[in-house]
Amino acid sequence: MTFDYDLFVIGGGSGGVRAARVAAEGGASVALAEESRMGGTCVIRGCVPKKLMVFASTAARQVSEARAYGWDVKDGGFDWKGTFHPMLQAELDRLESIYRTNLDKAGVEIFDSRAVLKDAHTIAFKNGVTKTAKHILVAVGGHPYMPPETEGIELAMSSNDVFHLETLPKSILIVGGGYIACEFACIFNGLGSDVTQIYRGAQILRGFDDEIRGHLAEVIRDRDINLHVGCDVLMMEKDAGGVKVTTTDGNVAVYEKVLMATGRIPNTADMGLEEAGVKLGKRGKIIVDDYSQTSVPSIFAVGDVTDRVALTPVAIREGAAFVETVFNGNPTKVEYDRIPTAVFTQPELGTVGLTEEQAREDHDIEVYSTAFKPMQNAFIGRDERVLFKLIVERKTRQVLGAHMIADGAGELVQMIGIAIKMGATKEDFDRTMAVHPTMSEEIVLMKTPVRVA
Repeated sequence: MTFDYDLFVIGGGSGGVRAARVAAEGGASVALAEESRMGGTCVIRGCVPKKLMVFASTAARQVSEARAYGWDVKDGGFDWKGTFHPMLQAELDRLESIYRTNLDKAGVEIFDSRAVLKDAHTIAFKNGVTKTAKHILVAVGGHPYMPPETEGIELAMSSNDVFHLETLPKSILIVGGGYIACEFACIFNGLGSDVTQIYRGAQILRGFDDEIRGHLAEVIRDRDINLHVGCDVLMMEKDAGGVKVTTTDGNVAVYEKVLMATGRIPNTADMGLEEAGVKLGKRGKIIVDDYSQTSVPSIFAVGDVTDRVALTPVAIREGAAFVETVFNGNPTKVEYDRIPTAVFTQPELGTVGLTEEQAREDHDIEVYSTAFKPMQNAFIGRDERVLFKLIVERKTRQVLGAHMIADGAGELVQMIGIAIKMGATKEDFDRTMAVHPTMSEEIVLMKTPVRVA
């Protein structure tokens, strides 16, 4: 059978673009369809604009610290509408243009249209035109979940909407306890909004190390974020001041904006996947094997749509592994263990490897942990503490996990992630000379475990 393309990619996010570009550079005929903006969640409505907001939101604290250190600086207002927001949109336009240019240079044909599956080798566009491909890669990502059972849910915004706010809200309620909720709580707090965050669970950041979770909750409360756990939204109603919210603990309050950060789900609805024979799992995720192949041999899937590990670098690695497997004849699996990651709260959370709770299940462990006021804070009388933690296998001495809360933890955990991925032992850490004076030197100076399990 003759096909229009060797590969057709549905979705112009990080994973799909990487696969399309690498396959085309290797000589394959490739097309890609994207119904929204090129760059996907990360570039357009996720990691990149969010990190730029993080940068903006830290400036007020830096001004305060500068004054405490002796600089004659004055407080000023933050200009969201006239300065920051136009710059943000211009940067996203620039990045999208780069994505398009790189695809074009590689020889990828781009279709700015929604595309769905008709069968194992056929893709259909909104205008009824169809194309065929020997291989199809689905990389359409996910979208924010807005719980339909919540009365008045239409009054809330999602994380996608944050980047389109015309003005900065004076008050905001953030619902959720995951990394998106916690990051935006810190961002809006730093930009000057009055922030309340509620989460139905017992503690924020489920799945992270418990000690780290507790420490971060304490720190962000100390930064005047009104954090409540163990409660949820009961109903929302229109109000002259914005949105009146009733929560399950009986509290009633009015907020200018409400942000629902209650998770994300795969974008698989109405894509023709099941009709084409592709098996779906919980919440519509595409079920794939170790090589990203679906139940239909010609159809593959990478990125958030598979609900494996919803991180941009993972999607990129999956896209590259797909090309290596299918087009280069070198079956390649992605390793999902010991992935370093960061939560860009203020201060940041960095983590790699097993949590203490996970490690206890299958290992005899030693736990090394220290929390202290870094020099920068102590000098100006601030009580905020950083925390560093290592999980060590007692028999092999291998460091199974590292967790930290500190300014720059995202940068630091990338470096520590290399050592842990290589199988470094506690003694390897101990033999490493400290860099003094830094707060991160504590990673190689913790000599006595605080507990064993």
